[in-house]
Amino acid sequence: MIALLFLSALLWDQAGAWGFKDGVLHNSIWLERAAGVYHRESRSGKYRLTFAEAKAVCEYEGGHLATFQQLEAARRIGFHVCAAGWMAKGRVGYPIVKAGANCGFGKTGIVDYGIRLNRSERWDAYCYNPNGKECGGVFTDSRHVFKSPGYPNEYENEQICYWHIRVRYGQRIHLQFLEFDVEEDTACLADFLEIYDSYDDINGFVGNVMTLKFLTDASVTAGGFQIRYSTLDTPARPGDGTNASAHGKNNFLAGKFGIM
Repeated sequence: MIALLFLSALLWDQAGAWGFKDGVLHNSIWLERAAGVYHRESRSGKYRLTFAEAKAVCEYEGGHLATFQQLEAARRIGFHVCAAGWMAKGRVGYPIVKAGANCGFGKTGIVDYGIRLNRSERWDAYCYNPNGKECGGVFTDSRHVFKSPGYPNEYENEQICYWHIRVRYGQRIHLQFLEFDVEEDTACLADFLEIYDSYDDINGFVGNVMTLKFLTDASVTAGGFQIRYSTLDTPARPGDGTNASAHGKNNFLAGKFGIM
């Protein structure tokens, strides 16, 4: 039993910020800022950037493509993204903290595709910019109101913001937009807010986690937004032995991105 407890403690230490704690599944994507490395994809979607385009994306935001060493440094403190991207010198790969069957071939480390001879291949990008404008945060309270940077004043150009909400396992997240005003663009390629039921902007996990990503381009700003979230207990399923009436008569729509 002592050996088993020791092994469990060791595995937890190696897993870093991954795992359940206080009923919440933790992930350390927010440590990316500490290493100055972050993931970017094209505004038109995943795996759409040539090497030249990926390089331009990072430079446009005041940084440059991350080196293999910089990406590994970020990975060592918890940066985990299941999406291949360009790095400096035309290299392609992605960082894995927690091994999984569907990402990283069951191994941890940098999944390295090597230096690509064809620079017209299309991948995402890994940028390095330790001086990037920081905004966003991590929320674990049962309810909170958060705002775009500078609200009620207009937000700035070239912002990159991530807000991560994680509540108790078994709860769902309800979002309410109190104010919302961003640059008008029917294609949503200028300033935009995206919502994911996951720890990052790639893969979905469970209903008690949500990530909001806010990006602004180099021109035209607007009033921004303020958003309130609250938590709801997961409705009882028929036949699970729970009295469904105990959840009240509130009407809500449960979807991929929690409850809105």
